[in-house]
Amino acid sequence: MDLGLTEIQQMLKSSAQEFLARECPTTLVREMEEDERGYPDELWRQMSGLGWAGVPFPEQYGGTGGDFLDLAVLLEEIGRSLAPSPYFSSVVLGGLTVLDAGSDAQKDDLLSRVCDGSGILTLAITEASATFEAWGVETTATTDGNGFALNGTKLFVPDAHVADVIIVAARTNQSGPPEAGITLFLVPARMEGLEVTPIRTIGSERQFEVSLNNVRLPSSAVLGEVNGGWAIADRAIQRAIAGQCITMLGGATAVLDMTVEYVKQRTQFGRPVGSFQAVQHHCAQMATDVEGCRGVSYQAAWMLAEGLPAQREISIAKAWISQAYRRVCATAHQCHGAIGFTKEHDLQLYTRRAKVQELGYGDVNYHKELAMASIAGE
Repeated sequence: MDLGLTEIQQMLKSSAQEFLARECPTTLVREMEEDERGYPDELWRQMSGLGWAGVPFPEQYGGTGGDFLDLAVLLEEIGRSLAPSPYFSSVVLGGLTVLDAGSDAQKDDLLSRVCDGSGILTLAITEASATFEAWGVETTATTDGNGFALNGTKLFVPDAHVADVIIVAARTNQSGPPEAGITLFLVPARMEGLEVTPIRTIGSERQFEVSLNNVRLPSSAVLGEVNGGWAIADRAIQRAIAGQCITMLGGATAVLDMTVEYVKQRTQFGRPVGSFQAVQHHCAQMATDVEGCRGVSYQAAWMLAEGLPAQREISIAKAWISQAYRRVCATAHQCHGAIGFTKEHDLQLYTRRAKVQELGYGDVNYHKELAMASIAGE
């Protein structure tokens, strides 16, 4: 595995940094935390206009034909800037799932809209158990004439309030192992019987409860095959975890950068606090954690891009980064002192999101167990 970026990836990274530094200052991030929609339409139009939404999709749908590593470059910069947008939901959760398992008609209909930003997708899997395992899917889909009727409640569905289509995992067969009876459905977000309710979180990101009460869908709404949806969902979850790890890497990098800059400028006892050995050790430990995050996250992304089995590497990355990002934020607060704990300072923006992302898509213990089970099974 070569961790170096290609010339095209480096150009993409540099242009993304310049664009987000100019168009997405932290003042905008703060403003969008209080906004009901959660992101400015103009920023999303600009991101889509730059072709970002089409990076991992084939050219026939309006994409650029990139792979998951190209996508990772953008996700890192989005994580670094905390850019408020439905990018992760629409591209990583929704679009790549349709690309993975959709019919030709479904791909033609949805992916072109994802690529130009006119259509927003998201994915609804978790329920009251908050698990990302098949047994946690309790929403039912019963046959109703030539279609299906969906009933149940999904939790922690990102950007459901602006999504045009929500990919919903539902149980179509109650017998047999949990993995055998799950089907994915493409549910238009304005369907009768579908209700979206916001869930407040410490990170101020847009998460929602999606209630389905006799939502009737035609058979053409099935994504993949009936009772064959869990394999698709599992791949989608793996991509989501790997993508979130890259996003967390971007956040950790931003925290390191702001801390190093602060200790260079903050003076105490007549000298910059960065000249004190204890503070230098703190910064060195933060840099070590960030580089560790970079190695494990890009290894997982590379394996996905190559089409290799990556469950172990993804779980290792998530378990490591969840703890490392938290350590980086905690150490940054020590270096900043009291000002770092104030709402007026940018550091708290990253600390709150680090806590949400630490728990999202499985916590540290969950992924340690998955990694160890994978190693033991070899």
